[in-house]
Amino acid sequence: MTKTTPTPEKKRAAAAASPWASAPAREQQREAKRNAVLSTAAQMFNERGFHATSLDDIAARLHVSKPTLYYYVKNKDEILLACVRQGLAMTLEGIEASRRAGGDAVDQLRACMEVYAHIVMQPFGACLIRVGDEQLPPDSRKELRRMKAGIDQAFRRLVAQGVEEGSLAPCDPKVTAFVIAGALSWIARWYRPDGDYDAGQIAQRCVQTLLAGVLQRPAPPAPARKVGRKTPRP
Repeated sequence: MTKTTPTPEKKRAAAAASPWASAPAREQQREAKRNAVLSTAAQMFNERGFHATSLDDIAARLHVSKPTLYYYVKNKDEILLACVRQGLAMTLEGIEASRRAGGDAVDQLRACMEVYAHIVMQPFGACLIRVGDEQLPPDSRKELRRMKAGIDQAFRRLVAQGVEEGSLAPCDPKVTAFVIAGALSWIARWYRPDGDYDAGQIAQRCVQTLLAGVLQRPAPPAPARKVGRKTPRP
């Protein structure tokens, strides 16, 4: 009896008839659900605080049972670690992309500041600022503080480069970087999505204020008019 090879159409039909997804599809579904758990948890940590949010609360908002969460995370500490790590990764990736875009130091600094401002208004970025890493075990805290140092160093390098180029006033790059990151981080504590300004307007206005300052500068004096010498009449 001759054995026939199934056609591609028959193979696709057989795959479609199976009620079980393929391994890659199952992994994608699991990752999507895990991300939903983390995103929901970050929002609730920002709203209520880490200690005031329980796994039961997170499960209730997702309309799943608490045991279902354990398929995606081990405990609440792991959720917080993942949320804060995600916020840091987004920030570092955004800053690096801004620097690769090129431009002089001020252009890059402005772009990095705008990226940072936008991220702290998102759930993972806000969680990084509002909850912080104090709730984490020492080893995890050490790892995250190392990642935070990367953000600080990026701002310091751009400030120092701007001073060297002459586009920024002479200053201490370390202190200036702390001021920039501290001011922009605080947005996460007062920003409200239903406020008077949207996220883009807030980012632009805060960055502009930090770069331009708040002091009114006197207008430069008008150039002196040159008075020509009159030629005596003959």
